[in-house]
Amino acid sequence: MSSSRLKDVVTLRTQGPEDTFQLGVSFGGTAQGGEVVALIGTLGVGKTQFVKGLAQGLGILPEDVTSPTFSLMQSYEGRLILTHIDLYRLEKQSEMFGLGLEEEIEDASGLAAIEWADKGAHILPPGRLLISLKPLEGILREIVIQSTDVVHQAWQNRGLKKYAGAQRTHTLDASK
Repeated sequence: MSSSRLKDVVTLRTQGPEDTFQLGVSFGGTAQGGEVVALIGTLGVGKTQFVKGLAQGLGILPEDVTSPTFSLMQSYEGRLILTHIDLYRLEKQSEMFGLGLEEEIEDASGLAAIEWADKGAHILPPGRLLISLKPLEGILREIVIQSTDVVHQAWQNRGLKKYAGAQRTHTLDASK
C-alpha cells in the first residue's frame, strides 16, 4: 500500500515587481533556518526580485543583493545567512559537481535560495519550497508555491499568512 502525501499548493498573482518583492519579504521574515527555496521561471520574471525580498525579511539590505550569475553563489549575513545560488549559466549536471553547492544548500543554519533550480534538480534536497514564476500580461505574474515536506509547508503557511491576497488550495498527491 502506497502512502499519500499532502502537498500544499498555492497559486497567486502579483501585480508587479513590488508585490513579488513583498512576497519575498514575508517569507524571509518567517524563515527559521534550514529552509530551501527553489525558484523556477524565465529570464526577467522576478526570481531575483523575490530573493531581494527574502533578504529584506532577513534584515539584509536588498540593494546589496544581485543575481550571482557569474559567481554562481553569494552569501549575505542577516538574522540568518542567505545563500543565493544562480544556476542559469550551467548547462550540464556534471558542471555542478565539485562546486560545493550541495553543501551550501544543506547548511541547516541559514536559508538557501536557488534561481534556475530546474537546472539543478539533482542537487536539491527532497525538502524544499518550490516557487514557479510565470509572466502574465505586462508586469503581472502568476506565482505557484508548493511545499514538499512538513517543515516547508509550515514555512509556506507562515509566509502566506504574512502576505495578503493568497488563494489557497490543497491537492493530494497519490504518487508519493
